[in-house]
Amino acid sequence: MNTPLPKKTVRGSNSGVAIMAVFDLLGRKWNMRLLWELRSGACSFRSLQERCDGMSPSVMNSRVKQLTEAMLIEKSDNGYVLTALGADLMDTLDPLRQWAADWESKVNG
Repeated sequence: MNTPLPKKTVRGSNSGVAIMAVFDLLGRKWNMRLLWELRSGACSFRSLQERCDGMSPSVMNSRVKQLTEAMLIEKSDNGYVLTALGADLMDTLDPLRQWAADWESKVNG
């Protein structure tokens, strides 16, 4: 499976617009979860796999490869970590997390 990147055709769009690549990348199963788990620091492959409810090693390899190619995570001496770009993405999503919490309280009243 190809890594969604800006200026490339992605699922749902042939335009190459960067936001569509982001939506495709983050919408792929497990990618958001991996980023979420790495927001608090480095994790080894095994630790990250356990945090992700025992994701299969083949799926984990595929997702780690995608996120690495997208420059959102990288391998360090201590395991996988968010890159500066990945950390910036997670910070950018903070208002969406707040919106989701507000939405939840309204829906569940």
